[in-house]
This record gives sequence, C-alpha cells and structure tokens, in this order.
Amino acid sequence: MKRRSLFQAAMTAGMASAQGRSAASPDYHAHGEPVIERPAAGKPHAGKVLAAIQPHSDDLPIFAAGTVFKLLEEGYTGYLIRVTNDDMAGPGRISNTVLENDRDNQEVARIFGMKGAFDLNYGNHAMDGISPPELKARLIFLIRLLKVDTVITYDPWGHYEENPDHYVTSQCVEAACWMAGGDKDYPEHFAAGLKPHAVREKYYFARFQQRVNRIVDVTKWVERKIDVNLANKAQGPAGENGARLKRRLREQGLRLALLEGDDGTANRNYIREFVLRRDRETGQRHGVEYAEQYHYIGPEPNPVDEYVKQHAVRL
Repeated sequence: MKRRSLFQAAMTAGMASAQGRSAASPDYHAHGEPVIERPAAGKPHAGKVLAAIQPHSDDLPIFAAGTVFKLLEEGYTGYLIRVTNDDMAGPGRISNTVLENDRDNQEVARIFGMKGAFDLNYGNHAMDGISPPELKARLIFLIRLLKVDTVITYDPWGHYEENPDHYVTSQCVEAACWMAGGDKDYPEHFAAGLKPHAVREKYYFARFQQRVNRIVDVTKWVERKIDVNLANKAQGPAGENGARLKRRLREQGLRLALLEGDDGTANRNYIREFVLRRDRETGQRHGVEYAEQYHYIGPEPNPVDEYVKQHAVRL
C-alpha cells in the first residue's frame, strides 16, 4: 500500500508539474494565423546572404521563386545550390538529360541574379542511399564559406513527401544550419580560415501538407517567376508546355483562348494559369493576388540579453 501511495503521489506531482510547464511554455501545436510578409521598401536586408537550396533545377522556380526574387531585391546576396545532377528527369538518354538540366539550372541562377551557383552532383532519386554526414559536411562548409544568414529549401517536416531527394536534402540542410555554428564540428574548416556561422532564418516550403506560419506576398514578382519557370525546359511543368498543348489541341480540331498568340505567349499563359494556380489560391485566402507559403523559423530573442537590458544598472 505504501508503495502504491508513493507511486500515485509521484504521478500526481508529475502531472501537476507538466501542467505548470505547459501553462508557461509556448504551445507548438497552436500557431494561430500566419504572418503576412509583404514587400519592403529599400534594402532592409543589405549585407545578408541567402542560400537557395534545391534538389532539382525546377524546385525553387515552382515553389519559392517569388520569395527568392523578393529577398534579393531587398538586399540579399544570393547563391543557388543544386544537390542532384537531375539525371532521371528530362529528355533523351541520361547523358543528354544531365546536360539539358545543367543548362537550365545555370539559366535559373542567371535569371534570379545569383552571385554564384554550386552543383553537388548526387544521383537523382537516389539520395536515400547517400551518406547524410557527407552531405551535411559539404553544406556546413558552404554555410561557413558564404556566411549564409537565410536558407530557402524543402520542409524537412513536410508530410507525405514521396521523393527521397526532397526529404534527404531538407533534413541535411536543417542539421547543417545548426551544426555550422559550432566550434567542434569539422575543425579543418577553421584551419582553412573559416569560422563558425549558424543560419538564423529558414523558409521551408512543401509540396503537400505542412505547418504554415508565413505567407509571402509575391504579386510584384509574378512575371519574373514566370520567366524563371520558362527556363526549366528539360523537366519543369512549364517550359514549352503551353505551345505543346496548343499543337495537340489543334490536331484534335480544338483551341483554347488561353493559348492564343505565338508560342511564347502560350507558354507564359500556361504557367500563369496552371503552374501558379497554388500561388493564386494561397493569395486569395490571405487577401493578396499571389502568395507563397512557408514554415518560417526566425531568430529567437536571447532571454539573458533581454533581462540585462531591462534590469542592469551602472556601477
């Protein structure tokens, strides 16, 4: 009886302690209405570095191009990091597929206005078989070398992701963002003159379900998002698809007003209607014309600094 009473008392105390903690700590399951990030005047991000990291050449153009353009226009210096060689998605034999995607990716970097682009050259659709510590080490090196402040990539916690390239890349990026700030991981970096440098902000996008806490108004950059999707001719859902659909319909004796005009106009209208449909629907739900959605993780305030600021007095 005594043992049972002692156990029950301990359980009661533990539950009370847990209830006390939950009252004082943030509830990570209830995040409320998302923050709407709107265009900012001037160059508020001058001096900051953005790493836009994608497994494949079409990922950022489809899901995050508007935000990339927005941040670069607001002062970021950008770098594009492509993790695979895209050898499983594109025209012709594998060698041609790799070449065409490489050309597309370089054009994507140019249209974005990136300062530089890095290709890590892993096999497409096979990243669940690579060494995660190796990829993390390569990403940590780039984060320290470039002094990256902000990353945009897939959400490592997005639900129902089918492509191993997407979830392996994002998981390694998340770990690298944190590990790059330590002074014990990869000391050879420090011998080469690099210093610890943690990433402070992350914009995570997903193809399917995710916890969305930030909506970025990208209406201003819609035409440029169309431009960068047009560059993905090898495998993107845009490229020349408008012209292809117009030709196919013509062979069937059909036409779409959406695709009238020359092929360039047909391709742009196809992207606007179909590729940007999600952006349009997201924007309508939040009172803007076009928007991209993310799980955003930003810098946390330091409670020690806050306490010192409020309570410290001069000697």
